[in-house]
This record gives sequence, C-alpha cells and structure tokens, in this order.
Amino acid sequence: MNQYWDDLFEQIARHRGKVIGTSVGLLLGWMVVEYGVLKTLFVAVCLGAGYLIGSRADGSGGGRR
Repeated sequence: MNQYWDDLFEQIARHRGKVIGTSVGLLLGWMVVEYGVLKTLFVAVCLGAGYLIGSRADGSGGGRR
C-alpha cells in the first residue's frame, strides 16, 4: 500500500501544474454554480489582492511595481 501512495505523489509532483490548474478550475466552476458569477469574481479579486499585498510584505515582489 505504501508503494501506491509513493507512486501517486510522484505523479502529482510530475504534473503539478495540471493538478493545480484542474483543482482551481473545479473550485471556480463550483463557486459560479453555487454562488453566482459576481460573488465568485469578488472572491477572486480579493484573493488576488491578498496575494499581491502578502507578496510585497514578504519582499518577494510577486506583484507589479
């Protein structure tokens, strides 16, 4: 059973971008269906703003300058 999990995590690590993209797409799709487009966009904008503020606070400069 341990080999199964090792193989699974190896595949996830190898295809990390696809896994993250699919997960984000699934989450956004569910939010649009459940809460509507405007509420979902509001949450997405808040997440983006929080990321930019946090990135600048960390000093990594992830946002535009």
